[in-house]
Amino acid sequence: MGAILPRDQLAVGMQLPIQSKSTNFAEAWEADAGAPELAAIARAADVAGLAYLGVCDHIAIPAEKAPEMSTEWWDTVATMGWLAGITHSIRLLSHVYVPALRHPLAVAKAFATLDVVSNGRVVMGVGAGHVEREFELLGVPFAERGRLLDESIDALRAAFAEDYPTLPGPRWPAADLGQHPRPIQEDGPAIWVGGSSPAALRRAAVRGDGWLPQGPVTPEIIDSLHELRAAAGRHDPFDVGALIGATYVGEPDWDVGPRTLAGPPAKLAHVLGKFRAMGVNQVQIRLRSRSADELVDQIGRFGAEVLPLLG
Repeated sequence: MGAILPRDQLAVGMQLPIQSKSTNFAEAWEADAGAPELAAIARAADVAGLAYLGVCDHIAIPAEKAPEMSTEWWDTVATMGWLAGITHSIRLLSHVYVPALRHPLAVAKAFATLDVVSNGRVVMGVGAGHVEREFELLGVPFAERGRLLDESIDALRAAFAEDYPTLPGPRWPAADLGQHPRPIQEDGPAIWVGGSSPAALRRAAVRGDGWLPQGPVTPEIIDSLHELRAAAGRHDPFDVGALIGATYVGEPDWDVGPRTLAGPPAKLAHVLGKFRAMGVNQVQIRLRSRSADELVDQIGRFGAEVLPLLG
């Protein structure tokens, strides 16, 4: 597929609230919010001109992890399918999906269908996963998750590109099995690889169309990605991401936290522009809010006041 974002501007996306409620990032108001609020937020992001909406992926959370992670993680594919029907132009990103928990042909069918119903707006963010008991539940060896993700990506590439793909395995061999619908995007959705470990960086460079970091982004990391791509014979454009984290447009009259990027639009654009100068071409923000209405307002302000300064 290759890179999908324009080279001449910085794209800005956001992870959706409500559909995942980890205590690491959920706002207090999300506890009582559901589909109506999520629909309003998604539509606001679509109208504002954000690049993408991110949807998480977990199947079941072990009881010992629930106090921190919560057990509310909406199904990725079902949620993205619903979002496709209530938005018009914004891209829909799985951030991040763990394909090794499923058969690659089942994953390919789901995401090809999503690509059709969204008219080619799907971006497939993938990762190795980190909750060991989810793997145990599904009989997938947790210790092999990196290798299985590599096999999954290769299998997905084949399934997106060919009517009757040959999957060499070793875990998921297949041949002479066809699938429709075919994805709208040529060779299927772009695959952005998540993670900041050395293995994840290699995987993103060699197998991915883009990179979704889990931690800080530096010029050295970006240079390393491009060096790894060159060594693998890949010289095509590549989408490099960065996590901005908590952000607030304007001067807040409440405690948004010491690490929140807040202030007038010009200040926010200046900070985001530093990432663009570093070689990043998409950033993900998390707009702080005390209610769904305030988040909708923040999204509107960001689209009207900050995005025009990032061109």
